[in-house]
This record gives sequence, C-alpha cells and structure tokens, in this order.
Amino acid sequence: MTTRLLTYLFLAGLITSCSAYKKGPQPKREFRGFWVATVVNIDWPKNPNDEIAKKKRDYLDLLDYYEELKFNAAIVQVRTAGDAFYKSDFAPWSRYLTGEEGKAPKDSSEDILTWMVQETHKRGMEFHAWLNPYRATFNLDTLNLAADHDFYQHPNWMIKYGKKYYYNPGLPEVQDHMASIITELVNNYKIDGIHYDDYFYPYTIKDEIFNDSLAYQKYQLPGQNLEDWRRSNMDSLIKKSFEVTKNNKPWVQFGVSPFGVWKNKSTDPRGSDTQAGQTTYENLYADPLLWMEKGWLDYIVPQLYWSMELSVASHKKLVDWWSENSTNTQLYIGNGPYKIENNSDKAWNRKKELPDQILYARKNENVDGNVFFSAKSLKEKKKKHERILKRNFYAQDALTPMTSKETPTNNHPEYISKAYVGNTIRFYFKNLSIAKQWVVYKSEKSQEETLRPKNIIAKPFITNPEYIEILISDLKGRKKISYTFLDKYGKESEPKTLLLN
Repeated sequence: MTTRLLTYLFLAGLITSCSAYKKGPQPKREFRGFWVATVVNIDWPKNPNDEIAKKKRDYLDLLDYYEELKFNAAIVQVRTAGDAFYKSDFAPWSRYLTGEEGKAPKDSSEDILTWMVQETHKRGMEFHAWLNPYRATFNLDTLNLAADHDFYQHPNWMIKYGKKYYYNPGLPEVQDHMASIITELVNNYKIDGIHYDDYFYPYTIKDEIFNDSLAYQKYQLPGQNLEDWRRSNMDSLIKKSFEVTKNNKPWVQFGVSPFGVWKNKSTDPRGSDTQAGQTTYENLYADPLLWMEKGWLDYIVPQLYWSMELSVASHKKLVDWWSENSTNTQLYIGNGPYKIENNSDKAWNRKKELPDQILYARKNENVDGNVFFSAKSLKEKKKKHERILKRNFYAQDALTPMTSKETPTNNHPEYISKAYVGNTIRFYFKNLSIAKQWVVYKSEKSQEETLRPKNIIAKPFITNPEYIEILISDLKGRKKISYTFLDKYGKESEPKTLLLN
C-alpha cells in the first residue's frame, strides 16, 4: 500500500470520525443538568470543616464551570440520610455541610441554601432540590447522629439492612413525614424542582432480609403479596410527593432518576434487552412506568451510566427503550462521566464515548436533555472530553423545556429605566414577580431570526423584585437588544426591543 493511499485513508477516517460532531443547529429548549452530590462530600463541600467562604468559592467554581459549558440546571443534594442542608423542623443539620450533625454553620448566620439558589439563578440555571427519601444513616455509626435525628425520635420507623438504617416505606407516617419535608422546602425556598434519586427500597443484599413484615401484616390489602405491597408503598410516596409539591406551588417540578433498567426482557417481554443483575421493578420495588402513566412526574432521568455498546446493558438500547416507554412526562438521560478513564469497561477510555451518548440522545425526538453524574467528574477529567462537548454540543445557550404546554403568555413586566452600576447594568421593571427568567437576545432583522438560540446573550432568573442586572461586557457595545420573559412554567413571551443609548 502506497504512502499516498495510506494518507488518504487516514484523512478519510478522520473526516468520518469528526463529521458526526459537525456543529449544526442546536435546540432552543434542552435540559442540561448536573448532579451535585453532597453525601460523604462527593462533590461539595470539599470538606465539611472548611470555612463558609471556602465552601462558597467551591460552589461558585462548580457553577461557573457549568455556566461556561452552557448548562442550565443544577440538581443539588440537600437531604442525604435523614439530614438537611438547611434549617429544618424535620431533620438536623447535615454533618456533610457543617462538620457535626445537628450543629448549624458556625461562621455564618446566612441561610446557605437561599444563597445557593440565588447564585444558581443568577447564572440562568434552575435549582432542583435532590432528596434521598429513605436512607436514614450512611453506615451503622449512630453515636454521631444528632439527638433530633429520626433514628432517635422515631426508632419504630427504622429498619437495619446491610450497613445502613432505612426508613420503613410501608408506614403511612413515614410517607407523610416526607410530604412535610417537601412542603417545607417548596414553601421556604425558590427552588425549581423536587428530585428523588434511585434509592427507593434498598438494592438487594444477598442473604439479608429487609424486615418489614409487621408493617406488611398490618397494611397489606386482601390477597396482596409482599412485592406488590412494597411497590404500592412507593406508588403512594410518589403520588403524595407530586401532589404536595403542586398543591403548594404548581410550577415547581417533581422528577425522579430511577436505576436505568426497569425489567430485563428475560422476566418480562416489555422489559429491555439487558441482563442487569438488579432491576428497578423487582429489586427496588419502584414502577416508574406506572408513575408516568398516572401523571405523577414532570420529568424522569433514568440513570444510564453504561457505555453505548455494553453487552449486558447497552446505553444505546436503553435510550431507545426509555424513549419508547416514556409517557406524560419529559425524558432526560442520566449520563455517567464519572466513569471516564476510571472503569473496567474500556469503552470509557474513548474520548468519543460521552459525546456519542449526547449525540444519540439529541437525535431522539422523545429525549429532551441530559444530566451528568457527578458535578466534579467532568471537571476533573481530561480536557479533551470537555472540548468536544463545548465545541459541538453546547456551543449555544438553551432554555429548559416548558413544564406546561399551554399557550405562551403575553404578560410582560413593564420596563421603567436602566442604570449603570459598576460593571453592570440594572434594568428596572414593574411587576417582575409575574416572571421567572429574563432572556436577552441580539436583535436581528426578523423576530424569527432574533429568537434563535445562537442570539441569546444572557438569561438570568428574577432574583430581585425591582430590577435585573447583567454585565456590561455581555452586551459588547450593542446599541439595542431584544428581550423576552419566561413565566414560572417556562413559557416565553413575545419579544420586545430596547435601545441602550
């Protein structure tokens, strides 16, 4: 084979490999999320004993990184194991935030969660409060639990399983307790969503028994077996959680991120073509297909942390399966960049593995976005992955999907004036409370052209009742801008034009 032919084949292969990532039209609406895991300080805070100023810098560092990548949603774990990252009437302060469970932050009286939500919103990102509903302790160490932890306040709610204690999902009072926790969060904080992870009933441990027999005997329906009773308990939790969220603030979203395999096809013809050792339906007693059918979810994020062609659980096949089986809800795909170059599955050594997954999801008309686990993973991995994503998939901003399919609103806060304050411009409006977010566009000749995602300049959330503030540098000397408002459900108003000189 001649040198010229070898060169030709090499270049042809290079062109082919890059063509799939050729920058093209990007969606105006797409959920781009990242999970911020706080349990055992996976992502944040880096150390619970750090001073509050250090914790703030580290949180802002995560936000700034993902803002640069044009992500638009942070899913932050605020309840890890019967605790809270905020002052709560139902749980002690988390040791992962303050260094000692039950003790408030010692170097600040500021409400840290309020600050986190505000800073997230300033960057045009939604804030979803992530709760682990049933894990009561992370290990068997109960000596360091606060006296007001439910382990001591309600010992009859606890079940030991493996190396942890769990709340008993079969007790109605436990479900009501979770509903109270959601009510407190939704009413006290300007969050955009309540989010449950995949830990419903615990993953099965060989030769261990989850001893909920007394509750089963008391609450089972006639003829109801243990497995169906457990699933009914999860159904009840999801229904109550959805309803209490909507009863308090209808615009706040409720979503779950279940384990990625509902059932294997070997046990149910409706299942996926996988050979997962455990499944959401049979081991965790969770039936997200029913929850979607009943309309109890605003969105679902199946955790598909496997590589594209893995034989036992192909990411590609599972995206197809969830796409075909998701109803009445928005479908986002959970991706696992934590596996990059750190997994026995060598497919994750490919710099194209994660981009291939994003491309595959985006090509599926039933998929509305992606969420990455976990926040620090991509940030700490090789820059080559980040470069591909930034250049080819997240080159332009995107708004999050609407949570209501109603007609877009024409209600507009009324513009009053503007003022230059340091390196920012404050735009003053009347009735800002009717809106959730302000979207600033580069003005083009037509409205259709103006509202394209490539023209988005800034998209801050409304964090002040009187004005919206953006950096002067973002406007790059423009003489005019166009702008719209998003209401609390994400519906976009008609654009208006504003002269800056």
